[in-house]
Amino acid sequence: MTQTEISSGLKQALNLGVTEGVKKLGVTDGFYKNELVKILMPEKLRKIDTTLRSLGMGSLADQGVKLLNRAAEDAVTEATPIFANAITSMTITDAKNILLGSNNAATNYLQTKTQSQLFTAFQPKVKASLGKVGADSVWKNIISKYNTLTGQVVTTDLNEYVTTETINGVFKMVAEKETGIRNNSALRTTSLLEKVFGAVKK
Repeated sequence: MTQTEISSGLKQALNLGVTEGVKKLGVTDGFYKNELVKILMPEKLRKIDTTLRSLGMGSLADQGVKLLNRAAEDAVTEATPIFANAITSMTITDAKNILLGSNNAATNYLQTKTQSQLFTAFQPKVKASLGKVGADSVWKNIISKYNTLTGQVVTTDLNEYVTTETINGVFKMVAEKETGIRNNSALRTTSLLEKVFGAVKK
């Protein structure tokens, strides 16, 4: 196998993972009904969830969570060009190390190369999506209800939280695809993928 083939095979596998992952996530319920990536109530707001449910306001809490996922589903398509750029710039050395690495070595490489760039690009998009799907107004309502009921003052940066969770969701989907291609020959849908990954003995 030539070094060019190794590099091309890995780029092809990553492109497949990104394209398929983003496609699955960027639809209604892409996040919300996928247990692998579903965005839950932020950790520091879990007590709000419990309080609202104990007061018979479970549907408001459910709506809050659903809208966080809707915002992620709306924003996630922004990821594709950033990933594509990182995949294109992969070197031959990177490729060789990745091929012989762990089940998600390519995904880890992508994460290292794109994490901060993705965060910067995603934040304004997520912010717009939170407004577009109505999540920001529902969450203002949830937090103000909680603060009124408990006499506490709780604030959180939903934009930062949803941005991070959206990015993590994409990487989980890419890792799942990568592991599949490495371990299941049926998922190596091109002759190049079969040649490159078939040659690696795990």
